Amino acid sequence: MSTLEINDLHVSVETEDGPKEILKGVTLSIKDGETHAIMGPNGSGKSTLAYSIAGHPKYTVTSGTVHLDGEDVLEMSVDERARAGLFLAMQYPVEVPGVSVSNFLRTAKTAIDGEAPKLRTWVKDVNATLEKLDLDASFGTRSVNEGFSGGEKKRHEIAQLELLNPKVAVLDETDSGLDIDALKVVSEGVNRFSEAKDKGVLLITHYTRILRYIKPDFVHVFVAGKVAESGGPELADELEANGYDKYVKAAV
Repeated sequence: MSTLEINDLHVSVETEDGPKEILKGVTLSIKDGETHAIMGPNGSGKSTLAYSIAGHPKYTVTSGTVHLDGEDVLEMSVDERARAGLFLAMQYPVEVPGVSVSNFLRTAKTAIDGEAPKLRTWVKDVNATLEKLDLDASFGTRSVNEGFSGGEKKRHEIAQLELLNPKVAVLDETDSGLDIDALKVVSEGVNRFSEAKDKGVLLITHYTRILRYIKPDFVHVFVAGKVAESGGPELADELEANGYDKYVKAAV
């Protein structure tokens, strides 16, 4: 069983006025087959948590630990974290002009597995995955994220998720900018990943609408750089009804 263990994590960023602490002691445990939703207002540190787990150089871990299956994630380089089984779907995927989706996916798969997938099998797998995400096979010839709509960018992220098959997926505001049709398609992809492969999912979002399609086992309210409250799916309903106000006031 795979487990991502985050314990008392403190993270800072450098500003003009010196280091600023963003995460102030985050503790979470995500096991195989569990979907955790992190919800909170803007500026609460949700994306900082995602990027810190992935190893973004902008963020400095000042204390605390992150372990995947007992291995120290913070001692790993970014590519080592990916090979160990961590996956990050970014809120704002970057464009990679001149690199086709097909080549990008195959290069990523080769880097993670240590060997190139057999071409004929790989092409079939890619096309089947794109079809599930309502993307035409010709999508694979386009440059990564260049000229993509918001929905295409997020569907491409989920195609990566399904094809690279990590242990734990960290999804940073995957619902951002999606219309209702794209939201359903993306959610179905996340559900296929978590259910068929019994993997851990850490889903970061502002809104409850994606939780109508992806049912979390646990919901965590994130305010002022830490978890203010944890509960089951019913906590998302409470947030939908009442917002974050009481948590924000308590954190002041």
